[in-house]
Amino acid sequence: MARRSRLSRAPFRALASWMLPLVLAVLLGGCVAPPPAAPSVAGSEDVGSQSILAYYQSLLRMTPAQIARERQVLAALPPTANTQVRIAMVLGHPRGQPDLARALTLLEGVLKSNDPGAVGLHPLARLLADNYGERQKLEGQLEKQGQQLKDSQRKAVELQEKIDGLADIERTLPQRPRATRPAGSVR
Repeated sequence: MARRSRLSRAPFRALASWMLPLVLAVLLGGCVAPPPAAPSVAGSEDVGSQSILAYYQSLLRMTPAQIARERQVLAALPPTANTQVRIAMVLGHPRGQPDLARALTLLEGVLKSNDPGAVGLHPLARLLADNYGERQKLEGQLEKQGQQLKDSQRKAVELQEKIDGLADIERTLPQRPRATRPAGSVR
């Protein structure tokens, strides 16, 4: 009978030998307090981005004169990241007087800033900077193609003048008498 009780306890000992450390680890893990949550800037980032996007929507409804006034108002404000992004939007607006180089400079300043208000605007500033950079590149290509078109048109006019001059010379040349063929010659 003593033998039987030993055999029946063996599976429990094996189970207890690997289960005990597991239970202790779970119990000790439960005693550790979770790290304090970092102050959430996401809420303020979202509010900042939302206000900037709403501002962009209002810019779309403005006339060129209103955009010029808005540019003056923003220039008088303190240079925060929010203000710089707004100024960049005004400078990049097609109905105003676009100054994409200055807008890109302002956006690069926002992107380099580690200020919490600026960090929340980094995605929007990156998007605007990429957009303005692409617009600048396309405007440069458009200007180059416009110049090539003017050069081609000028060359076409010059060639047409040369052709007209040759036609005038040809008309002023005396007509050559046609040579008559001898009667017996076969061609």
